[in-house]
Amino acid sequence: MGFNTLLESTDNFVTNITLNRPERLNALNFEMANELYEVLHEKDQDDATRVFVIHGEGRGFCAGADLADRGVAEGRAANAPTLAERMHQAFVDIEKPLIAAINGVAVGGGCTLTLLCDIRIAAESARFQLPFTKLGISAELGSTYMLPRILGMGKAMELVLTAKMIGAAEALDINLVNQVVADDELDTVTHEMATLIAGLPPKSVRMNKAGLKLGADMQGQFRYENMALSVLGQTEDAREAALAFREKRDPVFTGR
Repeated sequence: MGFNTLLESTDNFVTNITLNRPERLNALNFEMANELYEVLHEKDQDDATRVFVIHGEGRGFCAGADLADRGVAEGRAANAPTLAERMHQAFVDIEKPLIAAINGVAVGGGCTLTLLCDIRIAAESARFQLPFTKLGISAELGSTYMLPRILGMGKAMELVLTAKMIGAAEALDINLVNQVVADDELDTVTHEMATLIAGLPPKSVRMNKAGLKLGADMQGQFRYENMALSVLGQTEDAREAALAFREKRDPVFTGR
């Protein structure tokens, strides 16, 4: 399989998928979303894969949606999936375990992408941010469902409404990640966990993952997020936030 935005390899039942747009801090675009859908769904049906590990190439895990890709989104058919919908489709029904190996920044969709994974291991340099409120848009990828269940309602409210950046130590303290390791140990520790799971009975692993997720039906919440993104994306404040970001200045919000 050849990809433009991903690197992929399988060894000893572990499939490593690397987000490979380092010049854009691995920012998400439609091409990457489609390629993630393709590789995850194909390998999920391949007996040579028992566990997935998601990496980020270069100095960051993922900087969220690529704002430079907005023109592509505007040119798509009205009934085509949004970027958030396509990313959700790529991850949500994968039966085999997904482990996120998080290095550097995981911002916006790069952070919520990790919530679609089953286990999250972070390097000490990892930093997390949910900047949606300050960008004038809604949180996505099912994060409004997952965050309160992982962090508790109060901490979820704090991170989303303040849009503050947090480090790996705080992420571990609030259960946003399972484990924090030294930067130079991230790949080794992640591979050890993936290999451990891959060595267990494959059908049992899949059934136990399915059982744990059985009560986590986020479809209604996901539909709400898409509605909110659509409404908020048309506001003056959202346009001002995007313009201020590009112009590297403080935005001025008017409530419109």
